[in-house]
Amino acid sequence: MRHNFKNLKIWVLSMEITSDIHKLCLNFPNNEVYGLISQMNRSAVSMPSNIAEGSNRSNKHFQHYLNISLGSSFELQTQLLIAYQNQYLSKDKTEEIENKIIEFQKMTTGFITKLDTSLSS
Repeated sequence: MRHNFKNLKIWVLSMEITSDIHKLCLNFPNNEVYGLISQMNRSAVSMPSNIAEGSNRSNKHFQHYLNISLGSSFELQTQLLIAYQNQYLSKDKTEEIENKIIEFQKMTTGFITKLDTSLSS
């Protein structure tokens, strides 16, 4: 079964997170351009990109891409906390974005489980 990725709530949410991250990183110090900024943007972009890439595959292969996307979200969550630790972000902004990432992780895990159920039936 093929999925239209633009209609998937996890894709929409991951696009929102990606946009948030790009905006946040604009305020980071210049010395982070090739470090944390680059890492965070790559992790964020990986989330919707892997959902889109996997959406045109079989459910089994789609699960693989969803797991990559999920892994990228955990990387991003860690990088967000490092940015906070380095005082590049306020506590409120960090919590706001982290909550979106956690929501994405829950939704994606649920979607993977749903695909798994459809594979075994």
